[in-house]
Amino acid sequence: MPSDLAAPLLEAVRRIFAAAPPEPGDLMVLGGSTSAVRGERYGKAGDPSLALELLEALMPELAPRGVVLAVQGCEHVNRSLVLPAGRAQALGLEPVNVVPVPKAGGSLAAVYRRLLPDPVVVADLAASARYGLDIGGVLIGMHLRPVAVPVPLGDLRLGRAPLSGGYSRPRLIGGARAVYDPDEADRVLDEALRNDAAPR
Repeated sequence: MPSDLAAPLLEAVRRIFAAAPPEPGDLMVLGGSTSAVRGERYGKAGDPSLALELLEALMPELAPRGVVLAVQGCEHVNRSLVLPAGRAQALGLEPVNVVPVPKAGGSLAAVYRRLLPDPVVVADLAASARYGLDIGGVLIGMHLRPVAVPVPLGDLRLGRAPLSGGYSRPRLIGGARAVYDPDEADRVLDEALRNDAAPR
């Protein structure tokens, strides 16, 4: 059973998925500072035990939905990410040669690498993540595919760290007459067909 500390993290994930229901294979990027959760400056109070607690709560929330987690490291590893090797290969992402540790990569990335049976580290996700979750304002937006849509999480804190997150949606293209809702498009088409069938 998840700890009370992890409850806001799980609530954040539920809100994000309520705003945009996931499909199997979707990618969620997690960036976070366990130091910020403790109310300390980034990199000054990293806590691998806390990282393990958070990941052990989060992973069972994602797995039944088929959502794949990628965990972002800190700036000391150029914000590279740990994810399952098979998913990285499927996305055509090139592995890089670095192994995150708590003081260079961050506790979340280091622990996640240990939890995965087939971890790989990549430089970036080529903006392919559909979901993002940020613990403490570490900046993850560069990994989300366009167009990123924030989900209100302002009332949630993980320890002393604020939570932010969101999802991506397809770009809206076209002009003033463009339609974006399939149901509305069907209604417009049906109306046009009725008008074409009317006697002239």
